[in-house]
Amino acid sequence: MLDFSLSDEQRIFRDSVRSFIDKEIIPLETQVLRNEREGRPGLERGQLRDLQLKAKSAGLWGFTTPKEYGGAGLGAIMNSLACIERGRTFVPFRFGGYGDNILFSGTDSQKQQYLIPTINGERASCFAITESGAGSDASAIRTRAVRDGDHWIINGEKTFISGGNEADFVIVFAVTDPSRGGSGGITCFLVDRGMGWRSQPIATMGEASLASLVFEDVRVPSSNIVGELGWGFQLAMKWISSGLYEVPSLLVGSSERLLEMAIQHSKKRVSMGHPIAQYQAVQWQIADSHVEIEAVKYLTLLAAWQVDSGHDARHTSSIAKLMGSITADKVVDRVMQIHGGIGYTKELPIERWYRELRMYRIQDGTDEIQRRTIARNLFKGHARLGGIGV
Repeated sequence: MLDFSLSDEQRIFRDSVRSFIDKEIIPLETQVLRNEREGRPGLERGQLRDLQLKAKSAGLWGFTTPKEYGGAGLGAIMNSLACIERGRTFVPFRFGGYGDNILFSGTDSQKQQYLIPTINGERASCFAITESGAGSDASAIRTRAVRDGDHWIINGEKTFISGGNEADFVIVFAVTDPSRGGSGGITCFLVDRGMGWRSQPIATMGEASLASLVFEDVRVPSSNIVGELGWGFQLAMKWISSGLYEVPSLLVGSSERLLEMAIQHSKKRVSMGHPIAQYQAVQWQIADSHVEIEAVKYLTLLAAWQVDSGHDARHTSSIAKLMGSITADKVVDRVMQIHGGIGYTKELPIERWYRELRMYRIQDGTDEIQRRTIARNLFKGHARLGGIGV
């Protein structure tokens, strides 16, 4: 018998996260919109840190971080539930207590210098593999690292790097052995900003903080290599795939919040003598949105369950990510249509969400890459039709 209900622990946790988001984060939306429209960050780093510490005092800290590093070690399902709640607001907030999973593969010295301070919120990192000619094909990167005694000299440029403008150090991937070709010969380095790389903001149609990172003869000690020399691509794929379920989780939360706005507006907005909620054209948009959101929600929770159960969640995560990004894009478009002209103005945050959600059909694996992955898994027998769960 299948049981899709949340346990008491999961329900209490979700409600705690929801309460924090409702009381501490959503009230900041007006301020964030004003800041962004004036060309300032939605939240300053100090303000974000204060909110994270307030959440920590409420027991909301490091949901997936192992307990030995000060986290809660709650697992993927709990994290997915938290991401759904966090997705209900566009305020650029995330709970604290995390470090990129690649950092857990570091040496004891690297963990002390990079992992622990990142978990504690004392340092900020970014992940840099994407280049102008190596987006979906990450194995085509051209950034080079050349050995010079006990150091490596890195030259190249990374682009569309989330958090690159704020990061204190970067987890960067460079070719160290071009003779191996493709994904071979790529190595992962930890590079402090003080070692000489610089960031440049990239203006986008949304409010995401993206950057290009420039490396010109940046000198990095061999002790800053993460994992084995020439095996960085495997670490990168581990980073990309492990938390893919988080993206559709966030999109479920955003879509549900937007749909709530559409339902409330359609009840109040009167046209030709009736609330527009009484018109079939509006009802069908509401119904279609709800059906699609629910489908994404259960696909996403299935992927999270697979992660927690030790199963390979990559195929299900790709399905959830593809469907989640397409669904969010359709839902925000319908919500804007239901609101009419007022939805198109900056008086409401719908246009802001409209610009932000479009990004997810490109970021973290484009729609086309997800379809390619899903199809290849089916053709090669890595996934099969007719299965349930795993």
